Amino acid sequence: MTEETTASTEAAERRVRVVLVDDHRMFRTGVRAEIGRTETTGVEVVGEAADVDEAVSVITATRPEVVLLDVHLPGGGGVEVLRRCAPLMADAENPVRFLALSVSDAAEDVIGVIRGGARGYVTKTITGTDLVDSVFRVQDGDAVFSPRLAGFVLDAFASTDAPPVDEDLDRLTQREREVLRLIARGYAYKEIAKQLFISVKTVESHVSAVLRKLQLSNRHELTRWATARRLV
Repeated sequence: MTEETTASTEAAERRVRVVLVDDHRMFRTGVRAEIGRTETTGVEVVGEAADVDEAVSVITATRPEVVLLDVHLPGGGGVEVLRRCAPLMADAENPVRFLALSVSDAAEDVIGVIRGGARGYVTKTITGTDLVDSVFRVQDGDAVFSPRLAGFVLDAFASTDAPPVDEDLDRLTQREREVLRLIARGYAYKEIAKQLFISVKTVESHVSAVLRKLQLSNRHELTRWATARRLV
């Protein structure tokens, strides 16, 4: 029996119920196809969600063992999901555990969700096999990080030399941070409004607030500011 076959057999003997939270439907479909073959992987995908409100509703209804959580979500981001699901994470008998799965490796994103209660953080470059392994490890209560992020997280929480939070960024609300990232990625106001389920006028108000709080003059300066902090 090969090592891969043995791993698949071991996974199939265990079961873990998972909810996928990501605002990109095609990505969720890909993850489900990759890891949701229950008889082979042991992972049963019991629900999906595309924004904060839907995520909290689905997680509360299904009570999975593990939630794969994207950091950037309409409605407040992954941190807001963690905040609203805190009682489920604190359940002594059947805790819901969270594993962040994101394209971002920005310091603010990683630290934010870990402070919020996530048990780990892996990037979307992870293989299906490693993701399945990470899900089971989180189910067991382990902390799991992509290799490049592990040292960074330890340094961030152990260091007394550098502040754990960017003071400038901390002036912004969660919604303003979402708008900031999308502006810096080149999204038009209409695209941002559609992505976050808000009006164009509200987007304009958030952009004005961000520029004022960060003492920047235009979106080009804003993009440079965000890029320098690896927020894009």
